Amino acid sequence: MQNIHSNILATFNQTEAIPEIDPTAYIHPLAAVIGNVHLGKEVMVAPAASVRGDEGQPIWVGNGVNVQDGVVIHALETHVNGELVPEAVVEVEGNLYGVYISDRVSLAHQCQVHGPAKIGTDTFIGMQALVFRAEIGKNCVLEPKALVMGVNVPDGRYVPAGSVIRTQEDADNLPLITPDYALKGLNHAVVHVNVQLANGYRQKALEVISNNEEWSVAIPQAV
Repeated sequence: MQNIHSNILATFNQTEAIPEIDPTAYIHPLAAVIGNVHLGKEVMVAPAASVRGDEGQPIWVGNGVNVQDGVVIHALETHVNGELVPEAVVEVEGNLYGVYISDRVSLAHQCQVHGPAKIGTDTFIGMQALVFRAEIGKNCVLEPKALVMGVNVPDGRYVPAGSVIRTQEDADNLPLITPDYALKGLNHAVVHVNVQLANGYRQKALEVISNNEEWSVAIPQAV
């Protein structure tokens, strides 16, 4: 598949890797998944999204994640001439990643997660938000156009729309998500929708192929 392929060899990446894609994931033909990337179960990758594990790597995308239209997941070089760049990776359960996206995360339209970065489970990253050199906790919400850089956001916080969070003090003082927070249930709803989309589009693709019909699709097992 032209949109799903291995990386090239370079001084910053001396191993060629083919994306590891769970059979239940769906990747739209107009999205790109390249290099040392893991996509988990029921992941939905929408048109114009780019998941590129060719510079900073590996990139891990957990189960039930939705990577919406125009989203970019990328990372700074994690190796130089075969040597690890420690400040360019995040550690999760003893393993190192350029970017780590935990389970049931929503990456909304045109947001960017640029490694080194980690996103915790059940977190919503809003439209056109940017996460760079940062770790976002579990059950968080980044509202649209928020920028988070160089900090760790604690669990259960939200970042108001348009905010720029660049000091740990600001991150620690972010408001808690309370029962009356307007977007409290948003991520659950978005994940619910996109898991159905992934399953539905994938089933449609399999039906079209079995019937020898014309419909442009990407089938991960064929990579």
